[in-house]
Amino acid sequence: MKTLPYTAATETGDKFDINFPLHEETGDAVKVHNLVSSLLSAIESDIKLSNGMDNGDVLQAIAMALAIRARMIHAPHEVTAQIALDLLSTAVNAAGKALHDRAEAGTA
Repeated sequence: MKTLPYTAATETGDKFDINFPLHEETGDAVKVHNLVSSLLSAIESDIKLSNGMDNGDVLQAIAMALAIRARMIHAPHEVTAQIALDLLSTAVNAAGKALHDRAEAGTA
């Protein structure tokens, strides 16, 4: 199975090195990488504009967007829902296995 290596750096200085397994029908891994980066950047921009946001609200909004995108596909709901759930589960599991570097904090 092909994977997409992705490094996510947070506003707090945490860094996650993740190897996302790609779906067998992935068309273009580079475009997937670029869209993930764009989505994360847009989310961070919105959070800054709203002067912060609860993590649960962010996750809920992302879940709703995933549901809408899955529904926009011209296929039976059961099929697209299962694909979305499978992709989400795979991605969450990959992120859970990510190497996590924390930024140095404090003074010496």
